[in-house]
Amino acid sequence: MSTEQPGNDPFRKPDEPGGQQRPQGNGGSPYGNPPPPPPPPPEAGGPQTPYGGGGYQGGPYGSPYGTDPLAGMPPLASRGKRLLARIIDALLIGIPVTVVVGLAQGGYHDARGDTYAQQGVYTLVYLIYEGLMLTMSGQTVGKKLMRIRVAMLQNGAVPVGTPGWFRAAVYSLPALVPCLGFLFWLVNVLFCTWDQPYRQCLHDKAARTVVVAVD
Repeated sequence: MSTEQPGNDPFRKPDEPGGQQRPQGNGGSPYGNPPPPPPPPPEAGGPQTPYGGGGYQGGPYGSPYGTDPLAGMPPLASRGKRLLARIIDALLIGIPVTVVVGLAQGGYHDARGDTYAQQGVYTLVYLIYEGLMLTMSGQTVGKKLMRIRVAMLQNGAVPVGTPGWFRAAVYSLPALVPCLGFLFWLVNVLFCTWDQPYRQCLHDKAARTVVVAVD
């Protein structure tokens, strides 16, 4: 006489006594666990920035250089437009300062003292003018006329607050240092003629900004 072994009869339902036992595992699948679903695709275009699009992610100050460090950034401002913008701003501030300082001194003249006093007043007024304009819109009057603007290299934003004021200070204040001030100023403004890939002057590097064209 044979003895029927429970759990081996393939003709009985699994929940009946002696029925074939189901394989163990999550969900009861004989093939094991199913593979996990694929991750969702990244958002088309990537994050948006004031530069437009999502290709540019900040260069050396935000993320590493890509294959194209200028991808997604507006065209860099030409050196000629940058120079013309500086000349316009210098005349806009320099002419009134010269007139006011001359009237304030009256008939007293000391060539060396007059020059330093005029330079000091001009530097202070220019620093305040540029700092305010950059933190509000990234443009001085000269830059507006030349259709260029200052932008943060990391994301293209207006250099609000410390970056705008720091950029203006690095450009203006060294002029107050006798002899060496002019040398630093000259190297500073010429630095963009050989700097790559962003054509930055030293005050741009200090504030982490670039100068770009405006559409």
